[in-house]
Amino acid sequence: MSKLLEGKIAVVSGIANKWSIAYGIAESFAREGATLVLTYINDKQKDAIASLTEGFDVAAMVQLDVTSDEQIAAFGESLLGLGKPVDIVVHCLAFANREDLSNPFVQTSRDGFLLAQNVSAYSLIAMARAAAPSMTNGGSIITLTYLGATRVIQNYNVMGVAKASLEAAMRYLANELGAQGIRVNAISAGPIKTAAARAVKDLSTILDAMKERSPLRHPTEQAEVGDTAAFLGSDLSRGVTGNIIFVDSGMQLLGF
Repeated sequence: MSKLLEGKIAVVSGIANKWSIAYGIAESFAREGATLVLTYINDKQKDAIASLTEGFDVAAMVQLDVTSDEQIAAFGESLLGLGKPVDIVVHCLAFANREDLSNPFVQTSRDGFLLAQNVSAYSLIAMARAAAPSMTNGGSIITLTYLGATRVIQNYNVMGVAKASLEAAMRYLANELGAQGIRVNAISAGPIKTAAARAVKDLSTILDAMKERSPLRHPTEQAEVGDTAAFLGSDLSRGVTGNIIFVDSGMQLLGF
């Protein structure tokens, strides 16, 4: 590749550690010449992210707890304060209570259901609303989903329902924001051994199935997702919106 994102400002949320998909995306963006704005939840996480991304072109780090309307508003103001248009926003946020992933789905609590929806789906709408005023040249909003949004994946439970909501939100946002030249798409990544994924019971079984049964015969890699995000953030994807791009070694083709 040849600096596909040079001159672009990209917001990346959701980096937790070097195994995060968000980190893989930030790494691909940095390689392609993007200037990054990174979000964090607290000071401890801020320090960890700063250490991980040392050497990247980072213009700012912005605190963002997506369960707080005040922080979402402040996030939007921070982007306006950059003094330059934002070109790309990456939403890599999801959360569910561990018991709502391990217990039978029918036992999902009301609070657990609403929490998963709030952090994993509504946050895309909130971030898009906050960022759109800074995206004066149009641009790209990218979120992450999973096959469990449309097929029953054992032990994915409440997160599958939240991802289904996320995918619907992506489509509605794509329709509304398209008039501003803003594209909205999702990447459906195969399972990757992230900190969040480890909360899904029997993850190792799913990863083994990827090696044995996926058309490409290997588990999804961070860099594969990162490079797909680089495409979606670049002008090469200028005609692509409202889509889900699968980066899962072809597992979505199979009937299980």
